[in-house]
Amino acid sequence: MNADYDQEKNISFFRFEDLRIYHKALDYIIWVHKTTLAFRDKDQGQLSAKFFQTAQSIALNIAEGSARNKSQFVYYLKLAKSAIRDCLVYTSLAHSLGHMNDSDEHHSREQLMEMTKMLGALIGSLQKAAGFISDEAE
Repeated sequence: MNADYDQEKNISFFRFEDLRIYHKALDYIIWVHKTTLAFRDKDQGQLSAKFFQTAQSIALNIAEGSARNKSQFVYYLKLAKSAIRDCLVYTSLAHSLGHMNDSDEHHSREQLMEMTKMLGALIGSLQKAAGFISDEAE
């Protein structure tokens, strides 16, 4: 077998790796990790650990849901959107406690809004393809 073929086959084997939202979520995880390093000493790691774990759950739910049927995938994508809202709470809390500056808070909010829109579009597309439409508000 050709090594290029094997590499290409491995890259696309996991469907979620083809999703832009998945890569956006990975970028956000890395950003949260780097950003929370600066305030771990201030909060003894409690807020930073929860923030990091919640950021991870965005990508983890996308990955898990992609292996399911369309309606289950929508469910997992909605869990990812819930994790985004949780990350917004952690962003606000970190900023209010002085752990995060205005620029970092703005960046986090922008990334979270963009991921919410991307997930909403993907959910709408899956629901349309499955022949059902929900009252998805966000």
